[in-house]
Amino acid sequence: MTARRFIPFQSFAPPIRAQSPLRRAITAAYRLPEPESIARILPAATLPDNIRATARETARMLITKLRAKHKGTGVEGLVQEYALSSQEGVALMCLAEALLRIPDAATRDALIRDKIAPGDWGAHLGSGRSLFVNAATWGLIVTGKLVDTVNDNSLASALSRLLARAGEPVVRRAVDLAMRMMGEQFVTGETIAEALKRARAQEAEGFTYSFDMLGEAAATAQDAARYFEAYENAIHAIGQASAERGPYGGNGISIKLSALHPRYGRAQAKRVMSELLPRLKLLAMLARHYDIGFNIDAEEADRLELSLDLLESLALDPALGGWNGLGFVVQAYGKRCPYVIDWIVDLARRAGRRIMVRLVKGAYWDAEIKRAQVDGLPEFPVYTRKVHSDVAYIACAAKLLAAKDAVFPQFATHNAQSLATIYQMAGPNFEHGDYEFQCLHGMGEPLYEEVVGAGKLDRPCRIYAPVGTHETLLAYLVRRLLENGANSSFVNRIADPRVSVEDLIADPVAQVAAMPLPGAKHEQIARPPNLYPDRRNSMGLDMSDERALAALSETLKESVAIAWSAVPERSGGTTRPVLNPADHRDVVGSVTEIAPGDAAAAVARAAASTWPSVPVADRAAALDRAADLLQARMPILLGLIMREAGKSLANAISEVREAIDFLRYYAQQARAAFDPETKALGPIVCISPWNFPLAIFSGQVAAALVAGNPVLAKPAEETPLIAAEAVRLMHEAGVPADALQFIPGDGAVGAALVGASETAGVIFTGSTEVARLSRPSSQVACRPTASPSLSSRRPAGRMR
Repeated sequence: MTARRFIPFQSFAPPIRAQSPLRRAITAAYRLPEPESIARILPAATLPDNIRATARETARMLITKLRAKHKGTGVEGLVQEYALSSQEGVALMCLAEALLRIPDAATRDALIRDKIAPGDWGAHLGSGRSLFVNAATWGLIVTGKLVDTVNDNSLASALSRLLARAGEPVVRRAVDLAMRMMGEQFVTGETIAEALKRARAQEAEGFTYSFDMLGEAAATAQDAARYFEAYENAIHAIGQASAERGPYGGNGISIKLSALHPRYGRAQAKRVMSELLPRLKLLAMLARHYDIGFNIDAEEADRLELSLDLLESLALDPALGGWNGLGFVVQAYGKRCPYVIDWIVDLARRAGRRIMVRLVKGAYWDAEIKRAQVDGLPEFPVYTRKVHSDVAYIACAAKLLAAKDAVFPQFATHNAQSLATIYQMAGPNFEHGDYEFQCLHGMGEPLYEEVVGAGKLDRPCRIYAPVGTHETLLAYLVRRLLENGANSSFVNRIADPRVSVEDLIADPVAQVAAMPLPGAKHEQIARPPNLYPDRRNSMGLDMSDERALAALSETLKESVAIAWSAVPERSGGTTRPVLNPADHRDVVGSVTEIAPGDAAAAVARAAASTWPSVPVADRAAALDRAADLLQARMPILLGLIMREAGKSLANAISEVREAIDFLRYYAQQARAAFDPETKALGPIVCISPWNFPLAIFSGQVAAALVAGNPVLAKPAEETPLIAAEAVRLMHEAGVPADALQFIPGDGAVGAALVGASETAGVIFTGSTEVARLSRPSSQVACRPTASPSLSSRRPAGRMR
């Protein structure tokens, strides 16, 4: 037997560089329990009484002026009109999000019928609403009424009859135009030349710009090259128009790292540093040449630490010295944000430069919540209450203002209370380059018209301005609508007369302190372990957490050292090595197969088992215990699955989690559906595939076992070691050896099991054609994604 060789496990996912104490603090705060995270930052966000009082009055003044002139224009008006708490707002969101990915007309038509027709669009017409809102609404009401029934006496009915003759392509065009109207309010131009030209009017009023060339998450190298060229051209255009105003007084650019590399993730850290970093440096060098601002934009939480590695490399690069235009965006809704700021301040001082830091509240909240739930992670990386993000924003702002020698604070907010608080925290003595405010193009200008210029608050504001075509806009548009269309957003609430000024200027620290449990997570958002109402969610591993990666590296080395073996209780067959399909020099272990002639004896032994008489509650409890054992064993199992089945780490984690979910799901289903009258069928043969060697294997076995049937489990020939470990854990959980027998072997063994006279049913994953080769009297179920027909109370012979 050749020596084991599996090099990737020997240096699995090493960090880019050794973590400093400040970096370790960032990692440790990743998924802190929300009450603990809030308790840590609450003191920094608690301001002296005099600053709180003056901030309230400043906020009151801003809100009063804003409401006095506010007419619901542009996208702000549309967001307020179609809030996400309304049916129509949800419909618009569904359209904006879905049209991004629908390639064919027929599917777009079906979506329009489903999402537009039920809306009460007519309720949004007139009443002093802006031309933009009314124009968009008419497009939607015509579209909606075309695919719905209306009274003949309405104008919409007449339009419907007219458009009905033109067919659904007209509908599709109407929706497309409505979406384009929304999109055009968010971009400054389709090209950087158009954007610079359009920006001149606001620049004359004292505003500056940070342009964002729309495009993110490059899927291919060609995408990344195209985005790089767009950034490069934009830097030239912005720099040539900057008139040497510098990064604080002139316009700049914002860069999305995911647009510059198709594999921008922690798993590809080496490639990112060797391929993306040089491209990023070229762009930074160009920005340095023109002395303009160059901000690295924030993205999803799992990319943060990789982004910090890239920032550190740029900041410490001598070729970029003497330039204060390097910047980074941090998101206050992330629990790591205060610690990221501490680290950036230290980095700036180590590098002997001033780094721009844009503080935002966060743009991916819904995705972060759902991803943590789906991935089964212990906690969320973001706060579940908006008021907690508001508290964190003030605490982080205080850190930035206290380190103005090292950072140039850029406060991006549309919330008048946050703006007023920072204005008062910073104090009356202001010099150019101390700090600035920022807002989104098409969303925040009305508020900041009361901030920029003499006779007002007289503080600078930079407008974050997307540049691109309608096709590149939708991903950005969806985020903006989600942020600002939520009924808790300031942009939404400012126009709602039911929300008082006092509510809008409330101190978030006081609001948190007044809660029954300060810092408690939102009660309507289930923590990942509690995602399901009737069973525990399986837990995953966070592969963007450096601590988890370091621990897993050691466990994978242990897994390689195990002499894995798959030996049935009774075997008369041969023993053979099991090889890693990715590297045949790596011998994963060995399997001893049974002879086809021994199959009938195994089935007879199963038929004599007392397992059918075990109460269903006890059978379900055994499955739950097996699930817990799988959960505890996950890190070791990952190494086995990756080596024997050739799966990636992410797929291996999903494999174990699906197996755990199957066990808990069938246990719960049995408790709900079975009673003492439920009778088992008898011995069940489970034949599982190689491509899901643990998940489908466990699902088949669990479904049959919990219904009271003894099981003969025959895994795929390619993956017997994984199956053997699953059977061992089920035995450890309390399933008797005669009730669950491990039967490794080739197709002849499977055929012998199926053909045995006492076999009562077969579960396998395969084609219907193969299923029909089974004995006609057998109960056959394929792909057990729900509880199959494994008891006499249910229909027999169902194909799944």
